[in-house]
Amino acid sequence: MDKRWKNLPCGYVSMTPQGVILDVNDTFLEMGNYTRDNLISNHIESIMSVANKLLFHSYFYPFIQLNGYVDEIYLNLKGSTGTDIPVLFNGKYYEQTEVVDCIFVHMGKRIDYEQEIRNAKILVEEAYREKDAALAKMQQLHLELEQKQSELIKLNQKLETLSITDGLTGLNNRRFFIEKMNEYILQSKQTNNPISLLMLDVDHFKLVNDTGGHPVGDKVLLQLAKLLTEFFPKGHIIARYGGEEFVVIMPFSNKEKSLNEAEQLRSTIESANWEVGKITVSIGVATSNLFETTTSILSKADKALYSSKENGRNKVTHASLS
Repeated sequence: MDKRWKNLPCGYVSMTPQGVILDVNDTFLEMGNYTRDNLISNHIESIMSVANKLLFHSYFYPFIQLNGYVDEIYLNLKGSTGTDIPVLFNGKYYEQTEVVDCIFVHMGKRIDYEQEIRNAKILVEEAYREKDAALAKMQQLHLELEQKQSELIKLNQKLETLSITDGLTGLNNRRFFIEKMNEYILQSKQTNNPISLLMLDVDHFKLVNDTGGHPVGDKVLLQLAKLLTEFFPKGHIIARYGGEEFVVIMPFSNKEKSLNEAEQLRSTIESANWEVGKITVSIGVATSNLFETTTSILSKADKALYSSKENGRNKVTHASLS
């Protein structure tokens, strides 16, 4: 887990579908004043109250098995000193690796906001029962209530944006991409219009990091994200899949069209002005069929990307040719 994941503005836990903790980031450790040794290989329920364990059993396990994800479970974790830590919990199951990635967002501030709003409402109700002399005070409380509600809305929007956005590049993240891929696959089957998936990887990116350090590598990723955004039209879904890998959903795009766009993109990246010298990418492309799933088209694009790398990099390969 690199530095960015370790210091995300939310806790991250990787665990088995049965709840055994595999890895955590530093933010999660700080959230409960935990130590890595006390968490790794232990069960997630070891830091929950009895009531929250029952909630976990009745909601998390059935939903993660049935749907492959859970959203917005409100839990109270137990810190190392026994204190309650209110969190909003999201989980996503990856069948290929049999791992559940979990995000924990500390809800302390939100709870405070909600408590302030409830208190303000009580005061407003009391003010309505007062005489005319309380009118000015009631109006002031209304203003405070609106302000708190506005702050809560903004906080909710920020949480939603955080959950679907890559922290470094500002592109959509892997979670958002998977959700959209599922939608586009379904639409493709219903309309009988093909879609294509483009997966690209920066060639020799480790050398960039080793030579210039991670800040230089981050600049390359930021510039690449900007280039992708400018290159593709708004109808395309662009996301950072992980590390130096990016994915693009190309609607209404058959094999020929997707290959043409991918080759133009490869050439554009190769000829771009990079601070670190020449940067190239290897690209894999896959086009859907009537029996396609998100998992299968991802696998095809990944295999095509691997073929591009195996055949000298700075190449475009379609899954049908790999």
